[in-house]
Amino acid sequence: MKTPTPPAETDPLLLDTLASLNQIGAAMNHIGQDGAVSVETTLKMIVESATRVLPGASAVIYSYDNLRGDFDSASRVSAGEWDLSATGDQPRPDGLGTRAIRQRRRVLSYEENNIEIHPVRASAGARAMCCYPLVVADEPVGVLYVYLLDERPFNQLELLTLDNFVNLAAMAIYHAHHLSRMQRNLTRKEDELLRLRRAGLLISSRPRLDDTLTAILQMALEVTGAQYGIFRLLDSSGDFLNMRAIAGEHLARPLVEALPVSASSVMSWVARNRQPICIADLENERWSQIYYPLDADLRMRSELAVPLIGASGRLEGVLNLESPAVAAFGEDDSHLLQALATQAVIAIQEVRLLDALQEVARLLLTQPCQKVLNRLAELACNLLDASASSIWALKDDELALDAASGGYQHGERIPLTGSLTGQVVLTRLPLVAHDLQSDPRFHRRDLAQAQNWSRALIVPLLPGDNQGPIGAFSVYSSSAATGHFAESEWDKKVLVFLADYAVLAYQNAARQEALLASQEQRSVAETFAAVGDITSNLLHHLNNKVGTIPVRIQGIEDKCEEALAANPYLAHNLAEIERCASEAMQSVRDSLLHLRPIRMEPVLVASRIQDAINASRLPPGIYVRTDALESLPVVMAGASTLALVFTNLLENAAEAMDGQGKIQIRGKFNEKWVEITVSDDGPGISPHLHEHIFELNFSGRGASRPGKLGFGLWWVKTLMTRLGGSVGVESDGLHGTTFRLRLPRSEKEEGWPQS
Repeated sequence: MKTPTPPAETDPLLLDTLASLNQIGAAMNHIGQDGAVSVETTLKMIVESATRVLPGASAVIYSYDNLRGDFDSASRVSAGEWDLSATGDQPRPDGLGTRAIRQRRRVLSYEENNIEIHPVRASAGARAMCCYPLVVADEPVGVLYVYLLDERPFNQLELLTLDNFVNLAAMAIYHAHHLSRMQRNLTRKEDELLRLRRAGLLISSRPRLDDTLTAILQMALEVTGAQYGIFRLLDSSGDFLNMRAIAGEHLARPLVEALPVSASSVMSWVARNRQPICIADLENERWSQIYYPLDADLRMRSELAVPLIGASGRLEGVLNLESPAVAAFGEDDSHLLQALATQAVIAIQEVRLLDALQEVARLLLTQPCQKVLNRLAELACNLLDASASSIWALKDDELALDAASGGYQHGERIPLTGSLTGQVVLTRLPLVAHDLQSDPRFHRRDLAQAQNWSRALIVPLLPGDNQGPIGAFSVYSSSAATGHFAESEWDKKVLVFLADYAVLAYQNAARQEALLASQEQRSVAETFAAVGDITSNLLHHLNNKVGTIPVRIQGIEDKCEEALAANPYLAHNLAEIERCASEAMQSVRDSLLHLRPIRMEPVLVASRIQDAINASRLPPGIYVRTDALESLPVVMAGASTLALVFTNLLENAAEAMDGQGKIQIRGKFNEKWVEITVSDDGPGISPHLHEHIFELNFSGRGASRPGKLGFGLWWVKTLMTRLGGSVGVESDGLHGTTFRLRLPRSEKEEGWPQS
């Protein structure tokens, strides 16, 4: 049996080298972990291992700053029996280290021409050397020098071993630099987050927008290292950028006048293109032509500007930073400035909304409902950058336009079912539409005529307390508009806020109307109670005085029978005096009867309207048509009083139409009210007169008709108030007039005759 040959004994130097490589690799894996191993420790292990491989040699490592293009003398790590760390052997600008970095390859002193070993090393006895560039991903990070006292070349094994040490050293330095950059970036990000949180707190703590913008601007200067900055906000016309905040030292003549968006300037370019811009050198020919100086006495070299754009895409303004240094701003600065710009936009939007709500709150206390609604419609367009807005009120099975901005006509009506706005009212949920023209729910009158809006945001008007919706608030915009409110939750919240104030306006108006009606009814009742007493006394005195006339005439006739028979003229006049006295008493009784308290009872509206038609002295050219009156439920009223109301309306319409035209009387009802409309096709009543036509003696046609007091529409309103109802007028002043009357339904309807 053949005895196996024992393995050759391994070279101790090779084993030591492998052990060193293993130790260095393990150390590199722990660089940066809680400071247990530093890059300096790892590099020290590398140079020491190199000197063990080459006994008597000396090794030095320097780090290289690629951005500065120079070596870091403070990074020197060395080992060897004749280390000269105290005498200074820093790399020379034209030395072997610089050549190795530039050529990205190993340099051997005995293979190079026209170059000498560093004088410090040469004087210490160095006769040969090699220089390795430490390169990672073609990025130089340092250099390794190895010096020999013997004037000989390095053998292949030595160079191969050094190659391994070089790779490890390069990775160690790169890894350390990478960790250092990460740490710096992390520290900076933490600082930026703290500043952004601070900016967020500023928004809620600063009562004035200018204070908030100034604080954000100062923060931007601190985190970017800029020396000057300015906030310019877009004015309401969209044509100018106006200065709202400026910061910087030694500003002698800051140029803060309004800057046209169309101007040739960096900020105008940012506003027009809605893009951030970072300019490394303002003296570059491309930018020097459009540079608009922040201060005429200061020389700026770099500029950073970002647009202020809201969630809906609306341009609010531009934030601009400048510095006298070249390339003062980088990509991180641009991102940070955009984040601060976002905080500024939030502040602008919140302040604008707060100002609007404060304004509406004041209007609610001092102005009528219609003015509040009109202002809310305007504010909706301003706050949401919309092209049109509308406020719709629920009227039975229709929606009536109460306020609008952007092409609507007041009083326009759309159906509750089959329209987008009606769907919002029925579902009580906001609705966002992006393509209205192709939406099957789109009703032809959902939008302003001939405007071709394409996007809509509609929210219901909800009073709360589980009450049903009372209408809807909508905003519209075209596809060409810059804003995208239909995609923004912020805009939806803003419109909901405004809708809540619209509800308050309606509720406040309803309460005011109810209060005024109650006060008016009480005042009228008290007035007519007093008038009733006067009427009784008046009738009593008239009866005493005028009532004696027939008695005295009868006495004359009895005593002067022969004289009267002989004088027919005298007999006829006495008979006429008696007749006129009796008719005058009856006329006074009939007219003053309406001034006495009304006895409220269930009344059929159709019958009272027919009584009015019969009693009215309408010319032959007046045609009266009734519709849906027989089905109306009974109301609580005074029968003769209600008939007098319609008589006055009919005769008023006949006079307005000069005896020629058509009168239409319609009726409808709900669970609380019966509503009757009396419409004519006359010339109409101008809208600015609607508040005055019910005033006493307004029309000037004060001549009394037989059996009437002759007070016209004032009498109609007064009687409706006494009946617990209301009367309103609708007319555009061109196409006829409609009077809308409402009376409370009677609770006693069962078994009541329908004719």
